[in-house]
Amino acid sequence: MVKTYSIKFDGKVLNRGFWLYVIDIRSCQGQHLYVGRTGDSSSANAGSPFARIGHHLDFRPNAKGNALARNLREAGIDPSQCEFEMIAIGPVFPEEQEFSAHRPVRDRVAALEKGLTVEFRRRGYCVLGNHSASLEADQQEMEKILNLIEAKLSRASSAEPSLPADAKERRG
Repeated sequence: MVKTYSIKFDGKVLNRGFWLYVIDIRSCQGQHLYVGRTGDSSSANAGSPFARIGHHLDFRPNAKGNALARNLREAGIDPSQCEFEMIAIGPVFPEEQEFSAHRPVRDRVAALEKGLTVEFRRRGYCVLGNHSASLEADQQEMEKILNLIEAKLSRASSAEPSLPADAKERRG
């Protein structure tokens, strides 16, 4: 049977720069989070979160940059049976033109990415993937970003009508 689906987004997520994002994944296996960032490790590119999610969900065997797809596979989660919401924060910093300027900003954002992952796990969320960082996250930046994300996650948790009733009991 043919059905219709929709994707709604704010055009601001098309802007390039250093972004943080949390992808809230809901399935019959419960809720999982994926924490990520934009800002390449090997070049001075810092793309948009909209472009990033497309790479994340590329399931071709030779796909690159698809960490979310790999983590879903490893967790035994069928992405076609999930609902996804990307919560994007940013741009936290603008894209840099030179790699020498890009690297320190990328490292700050990577520290926030890792800090968010650790904090969400501490708060009881099931977070897919692992992140490393050479720096510690700035605690003021972390708190500000955590508050923004938690507000969105709280609203999403109170509005889960499309999942089976028992999925709410198996969250986490």
